[in-house]
Amino acid sequence: MEEKTPQNCARERLEMEFREIDKNPPTHISFGPVSEDDMFQWQGIIMGPVDTLLDGCIFQLSLKFPSDYPFSPPQVKFQTKVYHPNVDEAGTIDISLLGEQWSPAITIEKLLLSISSILWDPILEDTQNPITDGYLE
Repeated sequence: MEEKTPQNCARERLEMEFREIDKNPPTHISFGPVSEDDMFQWQGIIMGPVDTLLDGCIFQLSLKFPSDYPFSPPQVKFQTKVYHPNVDEAGTIDISLLGEQWSPAITIEKLLLSISSILWDPILEDTQNPITDGYLE
């Protein structure tokens, strides 16, 4: 029997979330481990919604999970260059769910759905990317 270390518990949680996603995948989001050997490195794809400026866009993300997941949030970065008020030039997303509002109850699916929601509806009070300032005027 495998010892219950924080890392083993994190791996079990990630495996469980992946199985749940596999049963009922969201329509405009896909995500999963980069390899079967490492459950702590994932990639995600968010597709732009139909009939919007982002229609046809595909946004790739990387997700790196800490050994104490779900008690600490993953590091999430866009791999695709994104010109967006809530994404800095390095691809880091500035949302409270990845900081002070993180909770072990938040699943990967809920997190990525929140990120996709912010893509279509930016939080304009907290811009991270000066390049996008002109879009907001």
